[in-house]
Amino acid sequence: MPSVDEALQIIKRGCHELLLEEELKQKLVSGRSLRVKAGFDPTAPDLHLGHTVLLNKMRQLQDLGHEAMFLIGDFTGMIGDPTGKSVTRPPLTRDQVIENARSYESQIFKILHPEKTLVMFNSSWMSEMRASDLIALAAKHTVARMLERDDFHKRYSSGQPIAIHEFLYPLIQGYDSVAMKADIELGGTDQKFNLLVGRELQKHYGQAQQVVLTMPILEGLDGVQKMSKSLGNYIGIHEPPNEMFGKLMSVSDDLMWRYIELLSFESLATVEKWKQEVAAGRNPRDIKVQFAQEIVARFHDQKAAQSALADFEARFKQGAMPDDMPEVRLTAGATGISIGQVLKQAGLTPSTSEATRMIDQGGVKLNGEKISDKSHALLPGVTVVLQVGKRKFARITIL
Repeated sequence: MPSVDEALQIIKRGCHELLLEEELKQKLVSGRSLRVKAGFDPTAPDLHLGHTVLLNKMRQLQDLGHEAMFLIGDFTGMIGDPTGKSVTRPPLTRDQVIENARSYESQIFKILHPEKTLVMFNSSWMSEMRASDLIALAAKHTVARMLERDDFHKRYSSGQPIAIHEFLYPLIQGYDSVAMKADIELGGTDQKFNLLVGRELQKHYGQAQQVVLTMPILEGLDGVQKMSKSLGNYIGIHEPPNEMFGKLMSVSDDLMWRYIELLSFESLATVEKWKQEVAAGRNPRDIKVQFAQEIVARFHDQKAAQSALADFEARFKQGAMPDDMPEVRLTAGATGISIGQVLKQAGLTPSTSEATRMIDQGGVKLNGEKISDKSHALLPGVTVVLQVGKRKFARITIL
């Protein structure tokens, strides 16, 4: 096993904030297996790579000998997480919560070690809590403290309604840490307030306070906005191997390092070696291939990863696309630029109407795949290869 300092370096890899580092050192020095908590609301059961940032950190902690507690917030899911919301969010029904929660269990063990993972539901202790217990819990926090939370403060200042039950969400999330006796809690940067409530409540209940580890929100393929299905800049963990591989190969060279830091299980030493090799002249595409294979193998298998690489190489290296294609840089707004405009501005078609006609005829390929959606838009930060007919190619970067 690594030393405490080495373990701390692994734990801090990619993290946004660690509160408090000295406390974590003391817990690690004890040599005992730490209880690592991360909570997920069962509101969006189909995971993409952005969702897996926390799971990857849990896996790293498991590899260091600690126990992962994957908490499905089936009780809090019926409240609705108010984080980042400008209006009260409608709570899920019990049936919706149960259906969504079940789907998690079939996905998380693509990353976590099953034998080192406890899957827990906060309804198991919250459903047993009496009204008097809930009132006692509410007495341990003040309205003034709640209004320090950024989204509550903004809504209160602008006259937007805040329902009383929304104040219960961070309290119950914090109480989960008490019920689970968490040593460490992981969460996104937007969850910091809730995670700190957990520390306060553990102190009230006479427990050692959990260490808080916040992880950054992963950018999508555009490299600008957070990964999201609604924005179309995501990589789903259930996507076909070839599609997943192609999307990973399309990310910019700068964004590649961000993805590797947050998603790869390669050692820090290996990643540092890669960076030195690229600085010395190695093509970053070589690193991207290794990373893409790792991710595809994780969510499919090694055979699928090898097949995806072979398919990619066949399309991009074995004469399917020329090495000396034009490099084009186009500027787009935050909402992107339509595929028709891209084809026209890149000089691949004389007009947007011709672009539409070629798409209808199946004559346009994006990263080697035919596209049929004429409303498709490319977002800032993406680099793609577009092909029209058999001979017109361009590598296009959207700024």
